[in-house]
Amino acid sequence: MRNMLNKPQKEYKQCIVIREDLKLSKGKAAVQVAHASILSYELAAVRNRKNWRAQGQKKVVLKVNSLDEIYELEKEAKKLGLPFAIVEDAGLTEIPPGTVTAIGIGPANAEEVDKVTKDLQLL
Repeated sequence: MRNMLNKPQKEYKQCIVIREDLKLSKGKAAVQVAHASILSYELAAVRNRKNWRAQGQKKVVLKVNSLDEIYELEKEAKKLGLPFAIVEDAGLTEIPPGTVTAIGIGPANAEEVDKVTKDLQLL
């Protein structure tokens, strides 16, 4: 996407990272991803949310293998000033209440989000 001066615009994206070690069903995982997306979206700056929507709402779903990895992502996102939200399950179906299942990061500048998520694998 280019602006009127023909300069490339910043790319915006959101990453959602889910814990593989919990072995959630596909449906449960999908719901946790949705929670993370909405929660972190609500914490993003209005300007970032508008730019992200205008560019098609790019989302990438990634995976980690532990709770410690989720907390490491939280630490890195916080350090860079990125919007993020950690999802804790209500415990009504597959896992105990309060289980951390996912983290949403962004929407924000894709280069900044990549600094936190670049080494993770797709779900």
